[in-house]
Amino acid sequence: VQLQASGGGLVQAGGSLGLSCAASGIIFSIYRMAWYRQAQGKQRELVAAITSSGSTNYADSVKGRFTISRDNGKNAVYLQMNSLRPEDTAVYYCKAVRAPYDYWGQGTLVTVSS
Repeated sequence: VQLQASGGGLVQAGGSLGLSCAASGIIFSIYRMAWYRQAQGKQRELVAAITSSGSTNYADSVKGRFTISRDNGKNAVYLQMNSLRPEDTAVYYCKAVRAPYDYWGQGTLVTVSS
């Protein structure tokens, strides 16, 4: 199983960035997919998740600014991040979940400058 995240980088506050996560080795369409982030010195936290049927949920801190989506034909999940803030700076990870299994991708760094 491989989850390959990409799209991180440096952006100014107020800007936008889009992350992608390509999955292989799983039946992607039946997995719940999620994006987590971990800022330096802090615990990893859930940012957004999308179920196999397309239902979404978001952390309060990103509601209205971030959008999670998936393309089952491409085995990919996306995170569109708008109105970025310095406090969004973190390493972002994608995760695939279908009990009892879960898989993590490698992180991609997002840095938001003020």
